[in-house]
Amino acid sequence: MYSAIVIGASAGGLTALSQILALLPGTFPLPIAIVQHRMAGHSQLLEDLLNAKTDLTVLEPHPGQQLLPGFVYIAPGGYHLLIERNAQFSLSVDPPVCYSIPSIDVLFESAAQCYAQQLIGVVLTGANSDGSLGLRMIKNYGGLAIVQDPESAEVASMPNAAIKATNVDHILPLEKIADFLLKIVPSPI
Repeated sequence: MYSAIVIGASAGGLTALSQILALLPGTFPLPIAIVQHRMAGHSQLLEDLLNAKTDLTVLEPHPGQQLLPGFVYIAPGGYHLLIERNAQFSLSVDPPVCYSIPSIDVLFESAAQCYAQQLIGVVLTGANSDGSLGLRMIKNYGGLAIVQDPESAEVASMPNAAIKATNVDHILPLEKIADFLLKIVPSPI
């Protein structure tokens, strides 16, 4: 039984995230935390764009906020997003990881320590290797590792790096990811 999903995206991520989130119902039973590489100061725009595409509620979390089903949490620009062991968010201004702040690896590694085998990690399109080490940690903790098929990615570098670094469970074309999540996550009764 899964308790949370973490998703990492970079170049081409807005399109990929929009496509996945559009297919998830507002009653989707797991919280979703996302790192989309972006600069500080562009936060509200991404939140607004994704809210227009999904029935879920998209927002930037504040420190100490609990992860709840039906919500999509987007890392704010200029901060690393972490999930603490009590399933609450924290933010960090530590140096960039893989040239990125927020960093996918930082979110994935903290989430793996919190949720272990109850976590689903998804690496989407992007232009560097961020997310590959974090996805490997998710897998090492017993979680499920999913990577967008590099052939369906706008930029294949991140999916390729994740596949190289991790024995991933599933490599899926972008258009199949939401359907797969809906199949493996039980619907609320």
